[in-house]
Amino acid sequence: MNTLIRWLRHLWLDAADSRRCLTRAGLQRLDEAVTRSEARHLGELRVCVEGGLDLSQLWRGVDARDRALDLFSQLRVWDTEHNNGVLIYLLLADRRIEVLADRGLAQLVPESQWRALVAELSQALRDQSVEDGLMQAIAQVCELLRMHHPAPPQVRRANELPNSIMLI
Repeated sequence: MNTLIRWLRHLWLDAADSRRCLTRAGLQRLDEAVTRSEARHLGELRVCVEGGLDLSQLWRGVDARDRALDLFSQLRVWDTEHNNGVLIYLLLADRRIEVLADRGLAQLVPESQWRALVAELSQALRDQSVEDGLMQAIAQVCELLRMHHPAPPQVRRANELPNSIMLI
């Protein structure tokens, strides 16, 4: 029964639902937050919000973690100069959040900090505050990156990944 309900939620939600959970102005504010964040450290941050998985993914048993790993690879978050890319992924149909960090940051941050970040974002989702939750998550990831990979003063670096929020 749970499987059937999950399938129905995924087939019901799509990219339009991702767009509905964030206003155009909210997306712009989030994009700007990522841009400001990246000016303060050497990391790269990607944020993805997906409504639901497609039928082939459901058939294969893909869950939020699997999908986040797939996107981490597809979006080349793992392929940054300092190996410190971070993906924040929301799967609306499952109400699941995954935060994946490349090895340059993951080995420096305890798992408990990542779990706390996910718990706070989960609460924001339950409260229907997707934008606020993402803003808070971006700020927390920024602080972790600033602590472990600060941007040297007066050094202009290339932006390796797009800063825009990806809605799927």
